[in-house]
Amino acid sequence: MQDQLVPTHYRAVFLSDIHLGTRGCQAELLLDFLRHMSCDHLYLVGDIVDGWKMKGGWYWPQSHNDVVQKILRLARKGAKVVYIPGNHDDRVRDFCGVHFGGVTVARDALHQTADGRRFLVVHGDEFDAVVRNAAWLGFAGDLAYRVLLGLNTLFNRVSRRFGFGYWSLSAFLKSKVKNALQFIDNFETALATEARRRSVDGVICGHIHKAEMRTIGDTIYINDGDWVESCTALVEHLDGQLEILRWAALRSWSMIDRAISADDAHAEEREPIVA
Repeated sequence: MQDQLVPTHYRAVFLSDIHLGTRGCQAELLLDFLRHMSCDHLYLVGDIVDGWKMKGGWYWPQSHNDVVQKILRLARKGAKVVYIPGNHDDRVRDFCGVHFGGVTVARDALHQTADGRRFLVVHGDEFDAVVRNAAWLGFAGDLAYRVLLGLNTLFNRVSRRFGFGYWSLSAFLKSKVKNALQFIDNFETALATEARRRSVDGVICGHIHKAEMRTIGDTIYINDGDWVESCTALVEHLDGQLEILRWAALRSWSMIDRAISADDAHAEEREPIVA
């Protein structure tokens, strides 16, 4: 893809599992995506801010602040932004129904595409048996996962220095572990079952950090992925076509570094976060 990527307008964009407040968050890649798109509807499908990690210490670099500013700017420009909290930002669920800064907080949402299909939009942790029935195991697994993400961050820091693209060690290992594959299949099946129960055409979710679009029976299952491993977004084109964008595969670090330099040269102002 060329450095001078033409910004694209989408009917809807779905982002989840950004995990702002952690070192594993690929904020620069996300900012690069946000610079190159606009939309009518933006769904934040959970785990946008990592409350679990922030309980143990504060980590909030400028790039994480810039992500929040970009989202609020989209809302000010007219995008309808819906924030559906997940398990890592579950405290925000206390504010379902509240509007702030042009953002609406909701437990879940119903999205209808331009071609008339109806999708349940939900984070998905309610259908994760570990999170639902064994919270302590979920926290233990989260700790192990953070160690793996730390190695992933270190690997990509070295890779970037030598001019290579982004690659997810954690996603690679997940794809090779049989138990992980079975967990993912069970999760996808549970979400598709819920979509059928609610009489919709499909479900859009996050939570498991694995971007996917497939049909289960007569139900469309879509996971928009994450911004700590795969760096993916789900977009709806103006005609209703849905597509998973794998941004890390589309943009090299050198492209992103040049885009950041161009942004700095144009002195893009950083706006204060307002409620």
